[in-house]
Amino acid sequence: MATIIKWVRCPICSNKTRIKIWDDTLLKNFLLFCPKCKHEVLIEVKNLQVTVITEPDAKTQSR
Repeated sequence: MATIIKWVRCPICSNKTRIKIWDDTLLKNFLLFCPKCKHEVLIEVKNLQVTVITEPDAKTQSR
């Protein structure tokens, strides 16, 4: 059985990042940096599927 290796692509600009994943790679709360667009995105990886984690916006405290 052949091992599948894939580049992680930036979810913002779709360019390759410097990260490769294998078919058995598991990532949770991984901060992905794109060298092209200079953005950081929080992702999860399971079964070669990359999912962007959206964080809720911080609520301002009112007094």
